[in-house]
Amino acid sequence: ADYTRPLTLPEFVGVPIRKKAVYFPASAIGNLTAQAALEILRQARRMVGAGGALLIVVDLKNDKLALAAAYNDAAGVTAALNLNLLARINRELGGDFQLPRFRHRAFYDEDRGWIEMHLESLASQLVHVGGTRFRFNQGETILTEISCKYSIEEFQAAALGAGFAPGQTWIDAAKLFSVHGMIAVQPRS
Repeated sequence: ADYTRPLTLPEFVGVPIRKKAVYFPASAIGNLTAQAALEILRQARRMVGAGGALLIVVDLKNDKLALAAAYNDAAGVTAALNLNLLARINRELGGDFQLPRFRHRAFYDEDRGWIEMHLESLASQLVHVGGTRFRFNQGETILTEISCKYSIEEFQAAALGAGFAPGQTWIDAAKLFSVHGMIAVQPRS
């Protein structure tokens, strides 16, 4: 299912269900803007109902140099993953991107609290995808991903705005991510 669209949880006939829970893994919420993340949290709240639970993984804000280094790893794993988007466009949508004419760029936007990943055109060029022509100037980029980072307090405030009260929070030893256990509160009348 597409988690950005409302989901209907199945009803289990003959099984007494007291509460529902949603698990949102792998910091996937970070790939959404703040407004889109809030809507996902609201959808989860509607799905679980009052007293239901949410278990969600969230990337934490860290030193901007450490974050930038993580998305520009020396082994080039993230760059290869990012450039693979163009290879997939070529393969699945009939594109003619020349991968060596693009490079991976990633940086931390401190004001927005997110990493931006881009593919930068290394030359002026024309690319075709599915019969449509796209012109790229040298230095022009394609934004391929954002990865929002939150402080514990920022995320808990957003979740509260969606109807979840903070419960238990776990943080890894390196303080890179957090896992939040939250309970859906009764809507205010």
